[in-house]
Amino acid sequence: MLRYFLLIFLAACKQTHEPERFNLGRIATAAEIKAWDIDVRPDGRGLPEGSGTVSEGRNIYTAKCALCHGKTGVEGPYNVLVGDTTKAKTIGNYWPYATTLFDYTRRAMPFNQPGSLTDNEVYSITAFLLHANKIIDSTTEMNKHTLPAIVMPAHKYFVNDNRQGGPEVK
Repeated sequence: MLRYFLLIFLAACKQTHEPERFNLGRIATAAEIKAWDIDVRPDGRGLPEGSGTVSEGRNIYTAKCALCHGKTGVEGPYNVLVGDTTKAKTIGNYWPYATTLFDYTRRAMPFNQPGSLTDNEVYSITAFLLHANKIIDSTTEMNKHTLPAIVMPAHKYFVNDNRQGGPEVK
């Protein structure tokens, strides 16, 4: 009896080949791919045209961000965005690249309407948050040239992974 059970078990575990196509959906068009190809790299590649200021960012932050992150970014109730101690990981003490702030904000915020901010609004919010973390002064305008030039305080704590020899993942 045990032999039959083992035989049935092994037959059930037999590897099957996955089909080359699942016949689900369709191939994305070039326009669709371009619309979703919005990643911004640490060196600034991928940043769009546009600009924003700290004062514009303060107004947008109050209207679209303060409900979740607090009036000044310190209070919460959700992720604290402003701080100079290591008690909580914030933009000012943990993030290694200023461009990551732009990229994440553009893709994921506000939480209830991700991707709804214009590029100018994202530049403005980015400027406000960098100023609130004492990284830039209040007159600095954020754009595709000034943002990647910012050296974040935590940049020195991160080490680039430059291993080579394995499969390249892109």
